[in-house]
Amino acid sequence: MSNLDIIFTKLTIRGLNIVTKKVQSDEIYDLLKRRIIELEYSPGEVLNEEDVANEFSLSRTPIRKVFQQLSDDKLLNIIPRFGAQVTPLDFKYIKSVFEVTREMDPFATKLAVERISKENLQELEAIVERLNSYDIESDYQKAIDDDERFHKIISQSCGNPCLSEILSSLHIHTERLWHYSEQFFDSMELFTNTLSKVLKAIKEKDTANAEKYAREHIDDFVEKIKQELL
Repeated sequence: MSNLDIIFTKLTIRGLNIVTKKVQSDEIYDLLKRRIIELEYSPGEVLNEEDVANEFSLSRTPIRKVFQQLSDDKLLNIIPRFGAQVTPLDFKYIKSVFEVTREMDPFATKLAVERISKENLQELEAIVERLNSYDIESDYQKAIDDDERFHKIISQSCGNPCLSEILSSLHIHTERLWHYSEQFFDSMELFTNTLSKVLKAIKEKDTANAEKYAREHIDDFVEKIKQELL
């Protein structure tokens, strides 16, 4: 629970100040979602409401709500009187996700060219610099975290809340596949090549190339996965 934000509530009982820890359900949702995306919970693993509730010292009611949210995200399959199963990686569904993101991510990048702040542009530069310094064997997890952060900045900078919300829900599944695919990568090139080009295009306010390279980044990843899995 060290990575959760804890809300401290002071209670006075019989003249004594007692500090109790109260964890909000949205914090638990974020934590369980990260565990699923990062494969800490394996695909197919069954989560028990009571076990999770005990972990956070809560009743089962807020955990049931969190499980429902994760089910809405297609990350859990709720099985009545049994528990909640972490969804297996559904490659047919993920294929449909990529068909959408390869249109929406480039569009968001195109919009961000004119709308991105100086601070966000500087963060993109820092991300690309870090990616160029990583070793694929020891830094893969850092690389996919920075890749996702790169996309999140673009999404936040596009100036279209509706588009940002849609992309956020879709990237849950693409990021999960990135974590699953660690075994297939022996080079940082997929990260550094196209993202460097996207950054260059944004800095030059070249909307056509920004859109082009954002799509190329997705297509290169999909092609790599197809080569390994088919």
